[in-house]
Amino acid sequence: MKVNDLANYLESIAPLNLQEPYDNSGLIVGHPEMEIKGVMCSLDCTLAILEEAKILGCNVVVSHHPIIFKGLKKIHGIHYVDQAVMFAIKNDMAIYAIHTNLDSVFRHGVNEKIAKKLELKNLQILSPKMGNPEIGIGMFGNLEQEMQTEDFLRFVKDRMQTKLIRHTAFLKPTIKNVAVTGGAGAFLIQEAIKSGADIFITGDVKYHEFFEANSQIVLLDIGHFESEQFTIELLFGLISEKFRNFATHCTKISTNPVQYF
Repeated sequence: MKVNDLANYLESIAPLNLQEPYDNSGLIVGHPEMEIKGVMCSLDCTLAILEEAKILGCNVVVSHHPIIFKGLKKIHGIHYVDQAVMFAIKNDMAIYAIHTNLDSVFRHGVNEKIAKKLELKNLQILSPKMGNPEIGIGMFGNLEQEMQTEDFLRFVKDRMQTKLIRHTAFLKPTIKNVAVTGGAGAFLIQEAIKSGADIFITGDVKYHEFFEANSQIVLLDIGHFESEQFTIELLFGLISEKFRNFATHCTKISTNPVQYF
């Protein structure tokens, strides 16, 4: 089984043409004809992830976030991006990223995974693209039973395994309709309001962006890593169920650069 076979499968789920213009999804390091010995699934592709992969006999890392976003003009091995790229090349390893294209699909996408973790029903894309209800960013759904707002935040904290939730003021005693977007999703606050959601869960919300809730929705920032960490499970499930002729692993390393005191 070759890297290109894996890439073709992943792109059948999340085509590369769905990625945002700034993105760099796809095969980043490695030859498409390289034989796969094993695959490591991760959120980020750092040097530590590559070292872990090598120890487990994996020569391919499939990460959500691309290790390279911009062009590299110099590689000195000092910056974390340089270190990862150099290690991969030296050890004949491939790096594949499946980022905003995986954010943009309904079935098997990042936001469907979040919605399922929160047990949301009647799912639909929050912000559809190209008039296609199966393509777009974010997810909207309903809780089977209304929950008290504080109880729902405790539920989110538990299910999303986050230590801290930043939020706007509560507006209603209960929560029923929920919008979610993994990663930095503040740009979808207005879409979440239009959807009729009681609460919008995302990450990386800036101070002034909290004001955009405008007393029309409760805005939750659970953290970028925390909102997308279950993408590792998602990738593992997709790859391990499709390919049985090599081992697939989930990283045991947290790449979250944000620590809490």
